[in-house]
Formats: sequence, C-alpha cells, structure tokens
Amino acid sequence: MGAYIFIAVLIIITCVLLTLIVLVQSSKGGGLASNFSGSNQFMGVRKTADFLEKSTWTLAVALLVFSLFSIFVIPRGGTEVDTVNSELQEKYDNMQPIQDFTPPPTGAAGSETSPEGEE
Repeated sequence: MGAYIFIAVLIIITCVLLTLIVLVQSSKGGGLASNFSGSNQFMGVRKTADFLEKSTWTLAVALLVFSLFSIFVIPRGGTEVDTVNSELQEKYDNMQPIQDFTPPPTGAAGSETSPEGEE
C-alpha cells in the first residue's frame, strides 16, 4: 500500500509540474521566453524555450512511466471480495425452488373480451 501511495503522489506532482510548464509556454513564441529578451541574462530566449520543451517531454514521459508502474503496485484486496462472493454463492446454493407455483387462469386479466357496451 505504501508504494501505491508513493507512486500516486509522484503522479500528482508530475501532473502539477506539467500543467505549470505548459501554461508558462506560449504557442506564438511568447510566454516565459519572451520575458528574457535582454542581452545580458544567463539563459537566452532560445535556451529558455529549449528548456521548457525538454522539461515538457521529460515530464510527459515520467507521467507515462509512473502511470504504467502504478499498475504493478495497486493493492489487491482480494480477501474482502472473495468473502462477499463466497457468501453470495452459499446463499445461491441454499435456495429452494418454488414448489407450489400455479399459473393464473386464462380467462383472467388480459383476455380478449370486448368492453361493456361495445360488441
């Protein structure tokens, strides 16, 4: 159960980071990269755009890997499900068929008689 919670937390953190990275980017060349248009900064416009693109792809791959890995660490609570299924099976096995069933008479409701006054 601890590994499942750990992977779930990693998936949530990855999703939040991926959302923030995508929101920082701009589809028309703006975003965070447009704020660094000066000539005396540590990272230029091109390096910032490359960093954002690489981090987007890295987080997307990490999300895929974490999601696939979570399949293997999902807790299998088979004992509770098996108990319920065995109880239902026991009730089904102990059921008695209805012995005294008689069909309704044929002239009862639904017969082909015409309403009163119409013949």
